[in-house]
Amino acid sequence: MDKKFAKVALWAIVAGFVLMFAGAAQAQDHGTTGATDAAEHGTFLTTTGAGRLGGAIGAGLVVMGGAAGIGRIGGSAVESMARQPEVAGQISTGMIITAAMIEGATLFGVVVGFMALGG
Repeated sequence: MDKKFAKVALWAIVAGFVLMFAGAAQAQDHGTTGATDAAEHGTFLTTTGAGRLGGAIGAGLVVMGGAAGIGRIGGSAVESMARQPEVAGQISTGMIITAAMIEGATLFGVVVGFMALGG
């Protein structure tokens, strides 16, 4: 992994945590009028918020996993084609079919994650 990419990813994670805590602090500053409001806003993360957070994290992880899988397939296919150029057509066909399978599984995972977001 490139050091520059790792720094950007780390800063993105830090920014996400800052935004998450800032949103929770802002929700607590509005005040409460009833017992149900106090129960709902008195905690850091409600059940609805936890479901949405889990869905968003899950969808992001699925996309990253799919991208890593397709990247490995592409890299291995190009390396194989460089070693044996005479079977490049067969390798390319197999690569496209495998990438399509990963893409389908990734799309399914993202849809499930977005369904959790809609709650």
